[in-house]
Amino acid sequence: MQERQTISESVADFISKVVLHPIIKNHLVTLLKFYFRLETTGTENIPKRGAGLIIPNHSGFTGLDAIILTHEVKAKTRRLAKVMTHFLWFISQTTAIPANKLGFIEATTENGVKLLKENNLVILFPEGERGNFKPTTQRYQLQEFKRGFVRWAIETKTPIIPTLIIGAEESQLNLTRLELPFFLKKLIIPLPLNYLPLPSKWRIKFLPPIYLPYHPDAAHNNDLIHELTSEIQEKIQIALTAEVQSRKSAYF
Repeated sequence: MQERQTISESVADFISKVVLHPIIKNHLVTLLKFYFRLETTGTENIPKRGAGLIIPNHSGFTGLDAIILTHEVKAKTRRLAKVMTHFLWFISQTTAIPANKLGFIEATTENGVKLLKENNLVILFPEGERGNFKPTTQRYQLQEFKRGFVRWAIETKTPIIPTLIIGAEESQLNLTRLELPFFLKKLIIPLPLNYLPLPSKWRIKFLPPIYLPYHPDAAHNNDLIHELTSEIQEKIQIALTAEVQSRKSAYF
């Protein structure tokens, strides 16, 4: 058991030091952006300083959307965004070491509020794993948003930057998602059709920021939080649908 753990940690250390070395990682992500012919608009909506909460739609079961989005934010703004991610990334050193190298932080209220109070840019996918693990037949249909990000924004007086990622749905196809309710906090896993991403054309669009003019105490008003979350999800869904309908093809 000890030998297996040592091997796992060695693999994680290799990935962290070699594959995720800043120079190599930048080249790999640059190649991916070229492969997906990425177009990015609306970067003027990202705060140049101070806290900002970027909330994108989630798609593509491997999480390439998070990696490319983080790289693009840094390339356009010179700011390093922290990505709030699923707890499974941190259950062992094998995954935790690369996750930390990528700027991933476990998605907890304590971590999120702390980062925002420290004036960081934070990326949070409010659909969670239900978003990027949903079947491709439901592409661009937002899953129910978790409401924590609205509480964080109100408590820390942070602007919310709704963000659209188009193309990731078609690069990695998913047949369905499997829910295991009695294992690891209702674990959800994908059933992918392809592992190598298809050359879909990606577009990232940052929408104008949303400012929530409420006293921090309003973060404990469940009815208000539920209403605001639904409104923000509807706003993003309308914009997402319009962007998808405006394109001629997913691959050209």
